[in-house]
Amino acid sequence: MAKVDLEFNKNEDAMKLALSKMNQRLEKIYLGGGQKKIEKQHSKGKMTARERVNALVDDPKEFFEIGAFVGFKMYEEYGGCPAGGVITGLGKIHGRLCMIVANDATVKAGAWFPITGKKNLRAQEIAIENEIPIIYLVDSAGVFLPLQDEIFPDKEHFGRIFRNNAVMSSKGIIQISAIMGSCVAGGAYLPIMSDEALIVEGTGSIFLAGPHLVKAAIGEVVDKETLGGAETQCEISGVTDYKMPDDKTCLETIRDIISKIGSNPPAGIDRIKAKAPKRDPGEIYGLFPEDRTKPYNTEEILHCIVDDSELTYYKKDYGKTIICAYARIDGWSVGIVANSREVVKNKKGEMQFGGVIYSDSADKAARFIMNCNQKKIPLIFFHDVSGFMVGKRSEHGGIIKDGAKMVSAVSNSTVPKFSVVMGNSYGAGNYAMCGKAYDPRMIVGWPTAKIAVMGGTQAAKVLTQIQVGSMKRKGEPADPKKEKELFDKIKSRYDEQTTPYYAASRLWIDAIIDPKETREFISKGIEMANNAPIEKFNVGVIQT
Repeated sequence: MAKVDLEFNKNEDAMKLALSKMNQRLEKIYLGGGQKKIEKQHSKGKMTARERVNALVDDPKEFFEIGAFVGFKMYEEYGGCPAGGVITGLGKIHGRLCMIVANDATVKAGAWFPITGKKNLRAQEIAIENEIPIIYLVDSAGVFLPLQDEIFPDKEHFGRIFRNNAVMSSKGIIQISAIMGSCVAGGAYLPIMSDEALIVEGTGSIFLAGPHLVKAAIGEVVDKETLGGAETQCEISGVTDYKMPDDKTCLETIRDIISKIGSNPPAGIDRIKAKAPKRDPGEIYGLFPEDRTKPYNTEEILHCIVDDSELTYYKKDYGKTIICAYARIDGWSVGIVANSREVVKNKKGEMQFGGVIYSDSADKAARFIMNCNQKKIPLIFFHDVSGFMVGKRSEHGGIIKDGAKMVSAVSNSTVPKFSVVMGNSYGAGNYAMCGKAYDPRMIVGWPTAKIAVMGGTQAAKVLTQIQVGSMKRKGEPADPKKEKELFDKIKSRYDEQTTPYYAASRLWIDAIIDPKETREFISKGIEMANNAPIEKFNVGVIQT
C-alpha cells in the first residue's frame, strides 16, 4: 500500500507542478499587451477587454474562456500576440449562455493577426453549431498589415467572418455588437451585419476608411468623430442603433437586450438531478501517471468525473482497449468512449496493449457510437491513444476495415460530441477518438496532453533512420556521435510540437483545463449543445 501511495503522491506532485506552470503562463497572458497598455486604455475612459467581459456576464468565475493560449509563442518577431488579441468564451447573461468575442486593444490596437481570424471563426462556429447568441465587443484597428496575405483572401480568412454573420442571421442566431473603440475598413461590416449595434460616445468609431486614407484617396480632410463617431452613425447615417455614454452603460444595455430574448425548444438531451462522484475529482492528479509509459486504470479516473461514480458498460469483456459506457455527468446522460491504458489478455489468450486500438475495440466503439446516436445521447471521448495496432496479424485481421468503421461512425455522428485529451492523441487514433478534424462541439486538453502523428522518440528514430540511410547511400561513413546528435535534435523539436501549449496556440484544442474541472466543462458543453436540434443520424456506407 505504501508503494501505491508513493506513486500516487509522485503523480499528484507532477500534475500540480504542471498546473502551476500553466497558471503562471495564463497570468501573463491575461495582461494582454502589458500594464502600460492597460493604463493607456483606462486613461481614455475605456475598460480592457477582460474587464468588459467580466462586467457583461452574470458571474465572471463561470466564464469558460476558449483559446486563452492562442498565439502562444507565435509572432514573436512582432512582439507576440497574447490570446490572439481577442478574448472569446462562454458566459451567461441573465441566465442565458452566450458566446462572447472581445477585441483586446492592448495587443497591437486589437489588430487581426492570422490566428486572430482563426479564433474568431472558431467562436462563430461554436455559436452556429449550438445556436446560441453571440456578442461582439469591437475595438480593433483592423488587419495586421505586415501579415495581410495570411489573413485576407482565403476561404478561412477574414472575409469568412462576415459570411458567417449572414448565415447566422438567416438561422435566427442572435448577434449583438458594441463598437467600443476603433472599427475600420472591412471590419466595419461585422457589427453592422449583426442584428443590433451599439456605439460608445467619444471612443467608438466606425467607417470604411479612416481620416488618413480618406485624405489620401479623395483629398478630403475630416476628423474621426465627424467621419464615423457615435453622433454621426446614430443621428445622421442611422448605421448604429444605440448611442451609449460609456462602456459601463453599453454593457448594461446589452444585458438588458439579452434578458428579453425568447427561447427555442431544447434538443431534448436527457437530464436528471445531478449526483456528485463518489471519488473526489482531485484524485485524478494522483491516478494519472507522470511516467507516460506506465499502465493505469482509466475507469478509476472516470469514477472521479461521472455522477455517483457509476458506469453502465457496453460489451465490457470485448475489445478491452476501449471502454464504452453509459453514464451521467452533472445529471446529463452521456456515452463515454475512453482509451483503456491497462495491458489485458483477450479471450484468445492474446496480449493487448493499453492505449492501442485493436480490431475488436474499433468494432465495439463504432457500434456504441451508433447506439448513442439512435438514443440522442451526447458522446464524450477521453483520449490517451497511441494509434491503431500495426503488424502482420492486425493487417490480416482487417484492422483498416475495422478502423474505418469507427472513423465513419464518428464522422457521421450527429449527437453533440466532446473530446478531452488526457494524455497521448497520436496518429489515426486522434481521428477515431474525435480529434479536431471530426467536429467535436468542443475539445480540450489536460496539461499532460500530447497531439502528434506519433511520439517524439518514435518520430526521431524514423527520421534519423531515413537521414542516416541517405548519408550511407552517398558513401558517408557511419558516425554514432553524429547520429546521436541528429536524433536528439529531431526529438527536441518534435517534443516541443507535441505539447498542449503548441496545440492550444494553434487552436487544435479549445483550451487547456485543470483535470478536476473536466466534469464542469462537459456539463457546460452539453448545456450549450442542448440549444440546437439534433439532426437525424445516417451512418452512410459502413462495412460490418
